[in-house]
Amino acid sequence: MALLENMRIFVRVVELGSLSAAGRNLRMSPAMVSHRIQQLEAHLGVRLLNRTTRQLQATETGMDFYQSCLEVLEAVERAHSSIAAGSGVPSGSVRVTAPLGFGRRILSPLVPDFCAAHPLVEVRLRLSDHLLDLLREAVDVAVRMAALKDSSFVVRKIADVRRVLVAAPSYLSERGRPSVPADLSGHNCLLLRFPGTQQYQWSVLEGGEPVKLPVSGRFDADDGDVLTGWALDGRGIAMKPLWEVAEHLASGALVPVLPEFPPEPVTLAVLYPHRALVPAKVRAFADHMVPKIKAALTAISPDTIV
Repeated sequence: MALLENMRIFVRVVELGSLSAAGRNLRMSPAMVSHRIQQLEAHLGVRLLNRTTRQLQATETGMDFYQSCLEVLEAVERAHSSIAAGSGVPSGSVRVTAPLGFGRRILSPLVPDFCAAHPLVEVRLRLSDHLLDLLREAVDVAVRMAALKDSSFVVRKIADVRRVLVAAPSYLSERGRPSVPADLSGHNCLLLRFPGTQQYQWSVLEGGEPVKLPVSGRFDADDGDVLTGWALDGRGIAMKPLWEVAEHLASGALVPVLPEFPPEPVTLAVLYPHRALVPAKVRAFADHMVPKIKAALTAISPDTIV
């Protein structure tokens, strides 16, 4: 088992490109990761990694061994999944990623109930508004609110979620209220932006057809809750999923902007890598969460889901 675990650690080091990144991913210190790699190299009698002060790279032998490790670990996972499927008892750790706000408000309250129903499964929740690479980050399940195009993943759709443009009354009193989508070009738009994002363009429905609008603003952030805070403070106009701002709309702290030109809904779904045999723990998590999440969103506001 020690050899198998060292192989797993080696795979993460190669995929993430550093001992410290692998340590964070595996919840181990960089020193422990380094020690386990040295154990593996001593066991095999070869150097697997070239280390310098600036970079870490697999040797040619190391890359060959990396490919073999992937095959072995995949075979072990298939064996575990087959046994778990036969026994009907999911077990092991399931690594889950979700957007920050969604994870805090919707998903995390549902995790204890799932763990109570499946006592042999541990949930490792990683929240980020960045779209993580599921394979590179060794994520088992992702909950995404996005346009979903990658056919290499199994997609379990939960719902299409309404989005709204919102602003504080104080902002609209000062800057005026847009009357048509093109007016947004003259406003401070609050942008969810990080490397690779497409949020510098907003898409709204005009006459039932999507229209893409270039938008700009003085503030952007990679955390959706920060944008909500700025909107509440009267800093600009934000595009938000309805469930995130329903309470602020009900209280009047935020008001709809261009309600006759709503943003395109966004698909909310559970994704997991496509495998010939899906691990029982992953299937159990998806089966549990899909109806629970839909019910939680509906409870916040019946109009949340299209």
